[in-house]
Amino acid sequence: MARQTQNLAVLFADISDSTKLYSTLGDNAARAVVNACLSLITGVVERFKGRVVKTIGDEVMCVFRRADDAVVAASEMQLLLAGKRPGQYHVQIHVGLHYGPVLVEENDIFGDTVNAAAYLTAVAAADQILTTEATERNLSPALRASVRPVFKAVLKGSTDESTVYQVVWHNDVAELTDVNMRSHRIIPGDQGSLIVAHYNLSLRLDQLRPNITIGRGEDCDLVVHEKLASRKHVSIRLMRTHFYLVDHSLNGTFVTLDSGEEVHVLRKELLLDGSGKLTLGRSVIDGALDIIAFTRDRRSMYRVE
Repeated sequence: MARQTQNLAVLFADISDSTKLYSTLGDNAARAVVNACLSLITGVVERFKGRVVKTIGDEVMCVFRRADDAVVAASEMQLLLAGKRPGQYHVQIHVGLHYGPVLVEENDIFGDTVNAAAYLTAVAAADQILTTEATERNLSPALRASVRPVFKAVLKGSTDESTVYQVVWHNDVAELTDVNMRSHRIIPGDQGSLIVAHYNLSLRLDQLRPNITIGRGEDCDLVVHEKLASRKHVSIRLMRTHFYLVDHSLNGTFVTLDSGEEVHVLRKELLLDGSGKLTLGRSVIDGALDIIAFTRDRRSMYRVE
């Protein structure tokens, strides 16, 4: 299928604080909760004439032909999750959406509209829906009354400031914080890039370099000399606004988190958040010396500076 350009509303719905969810419940129970939540979100998308493009970890990416449908669907997602406990656990989501031209190829979508929606999702707080001036302009009068301006931003594809709006989806308007739009506030930095450091080598993953490989092989981006490491042991990938470690090895990757907890990742993926350390093939406890550090750099991936 040839690549086409269509005007669509792109929406990302992401589970808030999923790292805590996994550390509290454990992998299997947390995955059951996440799957129940994603199932609810997918049902809402279909009910409001949208299409799920893909799920990325704990996030759903979807499109709607009309801005109205996207805003109503986002509000319904929040209302549904506020009233239910998928997998018997209270889950919150944050949502970003943007209406504009989208490159559509096969079943996937690309372009600045997608990046802007992903950026707003990364910036949105739990239980919040953020959207753009372009979306607001394409809403019906009734729905336009349900959004309020919250700050200014410079989004991908433009060098001019535009207004970012919050969709008010709950009834208790009295609890909303008043917004001072006279103050000059630029959108805060998104989840930014990931720095991976090994001895004197430091690699940055971001939109320009979304993937690196680590292993004993000389063709890897980062080469280690640990005998228990595979030639192409592990990769780290940027997927929208999240960084995932994907293990391909025989002996697994050991990830030490900020909390001090060590996670053994074998032939599966792990969301990397905050900072920590990696060792390949064996744990630090078992004498691993080839240590790789990672940390989040909070610079913006999507804002035009």
